[in-house]
Amino acid sequence: MNWKIWLLFVMTEAVLSVTPGPAVLYVLSQGIRRGPGKSVWASWGILSANALYFTLSATSLGAVIVASYKLFFAIKWLGAGYLVYLGIRSFFAKTSVLSLPESSADSRSGPRILRDGFFLQAANPKALLFFTAILPQFIDAHHNVAFQILLLGLSSIVVEFVILFVYGQLAGRALSTARSPRFEKLTNRMAGSLLIGAGVGLARLRRT
Repeated sequence: MNWKIWLLFVMTEAVLSVTPGPAVLYVLSQGIRRGPGKSVWASWGILSANALYFTLSATSLGAVIVASYKLFFAIKWLGAGYLVYLGIRSFFAKTSVLSLPESSADSRSGPRILRDGFFLQAANPKALLFFTAILPQFIDAHHNVAFQILLLGLSSIVVEFVILFVYGQLAGRALSTARSPRFEKLTNRMAGSLLIGAGVGLARLRRT
């Protein structure tokens, strides 16, 4: 795999992970209400769902990519267009106070938090579209597809874990910051610009 493609993937994953969404808000809520330790359980639950998606990709998606050039380019433009769409929507999004999900008793066990995080991410439409439309365009069909998916999977898990870990550990501060309209507007503009750039970069990728 070309290191430039890998770097673009890591950057794209980082932008998608740092942008406030269901996963980030869930980790924030656990860190704020139950402490930094429980936020780690939440992070692992989310990453467990991602690991499952990567496993499914390695066993089925690779064969599809190798078999069809037309499908590859169709998926490529779908993924690039989706990133640009997310970027434009984020850039022009109206600021609104972020609401963190309510949770029940503070004594909720770590495994239960992990389970909830897993199901939350598994049902996340953005996660589903990422693995079906965005991931394939980083794969070179002329090399070991399973190995490339494994490499991208490990890279994704490391990047997202670091970001979610930081969110969880700084949850107390993040509560007041994340609910600031000014902070949300700045985050939306930055994330939007980066996502548009990532989409353009993906559109320029060529299958070798």
